Amino acid sequence: MRPPRSYLALEEFGRVRLSKYFYMRNFLYSEIGNFHGVPNLPEDPDLAIAAGRMLAEELLDPLHETFGSVAIRSAYRSPVLNHFGATEVRPQKCAANERNYAGHIWDRRDAAGRMGACASIAIPWFADRYENGRDWRDLAWWLYDHLAFHEVYFFPKLAAFNLTWREDPARRILSYIAPKGTLRAAGREPSETAKERAARYADFPPFRGIKMPG
Repeated sequence: MRPPRSYLALEEFGRVRLSKYFYMRNFLYSEIGNFHGVPNLPEDPDLAIAAGRMLAEELLDPLHETFGSVAIRSAYRSPVLNHFGATEVRPQKCAANERNYAGHIWDRRDAAGRMGACASIAIPWFADRYENGRDWRDLAWWLYDHLAFHEVYFFPKLAAFNLTWREDPARRILSYIAPKGTLRAAGREPSETAKERAARYADFPPFRGIKMPG
């Protein structure tokens, strides 16, 4: 697929289906792009689609079938848009492009040649419980035990988190919510046993327990 150079081509790009529940259009909105008039157009649509498909199929579809609604807050960013967010927007909202390759920038591989994709999401089911005092680590350990993510990074508002799929995943868990820092580092054993982790989320809905119409 060629990079879109017209709104009709962008419409076609947005119609590409990535998984059972998600289309490319679900991942293209950007407040920075919308407010500042910076288009969010891929340079390598085929790579963006391939990476986005893995993110959607491997990570987002299981969340949808477990918790219901998944709110996508920020996902694909073109190299141009991400660079603008990293250099022109205050407060700064984007990391440098090189740090976001195979992250929010789906259509660039990282320095190791790995394909990847990231989306910032919130799960309304958990956000309600978090607002009432639920520990974000309950969801973090559920994610660790159920999904083959590369990295999860939690934020204080809504217990939203960056969820990244990448080839050769590191399985890192980090947070800006107290206790801040690294919950699980790459290559390290979890700080809690499987039994302790499971006790945290014993009342969560069954994994992929929502039966969608056939």
